[in-house]
Amino acid sequence: MSAATEEQEQELEVLESIYPDELTKISDTEFTIQVSLEEPNVDVEAEGYEAPTILLRVTYTPTYPDTAPDLSISLPPTDSDNPHPLSFPSDEPPLTAALATAVEENLGMAMVFTLTTTLKEAGETILRSRADEAQRIRDEAARLEEEKEMEKFRGELVTKEVFERWMENFKKEMKEKKEAEEREREEAELRSGRRSGNVSGTGAGGKKLTGRELFERGLVGGGDDEDDEEGEEETPDVGKLEIKA
Repeated sequence: MSAATEEQEQELEVLESIYPDELTKISDTEFTIQVSLEEPNVDVEAEGYEAPTILLRVTYTPTYPDTAPDLSISLPPTDSDNPHPLSFPSDEPPLTAALATAVEENLGMAMVFTLTTTLKEAGETILRSRADEAQRIRDEAARLEEEKEMEKFRGELVTKEVFERWMENFKKEMKEKKEAEEREREEAELRSGRRSGNVSGTGAGGKKLTGRELFERGLVGGGDDEDDEEGEEETPDVGKLEIKA
């Protein structure tokens, strides 16, 4: 195992001060850093909550920082009741790609702090993207449910056939309404005529009533009896007639 260079020793001392609880020193040239991730839409103040972490393992090469260090990442073991929001190996490629880009951009400089920050940002980007997708699915489900509810209040699409059917029903309803109003008006006039002694045998608008309508409305019967009585009084008594030769 090669000894660390002075520049490597200085960087490791700075890292130990920045990550006093997260950094675990394995040797002068090898260590791990637990990178904590911030989860979106999660109550981090909840009792028993522990932020998910990614374990970054760094091994200095003899020519680091002029050449890249050896890097590896892993997820800590979790139980089924509290699974890690990331999944390896499916989520590993974007993380290693982000680290590779950061290494290339920082060759010649102490870069472990930058690599740690890059890994954190890349991991949180995955979590945000996953949370946004879950929210999008919920919003879409809510939108579809709302459209389903609104469909109950939407009318039938107006076509020529629908309009003609509606017009036919409308005319029928108007005719029935008019006939009902006419009957009510005739009955009202009839009641008014009876109170005023009108037995002329005419309906609304001066229309002459039929015999059946007169009978149903009680306008016939009584008058005939009176006529019969008057007729009987006017008929001469044949017993009193004198027959002249």
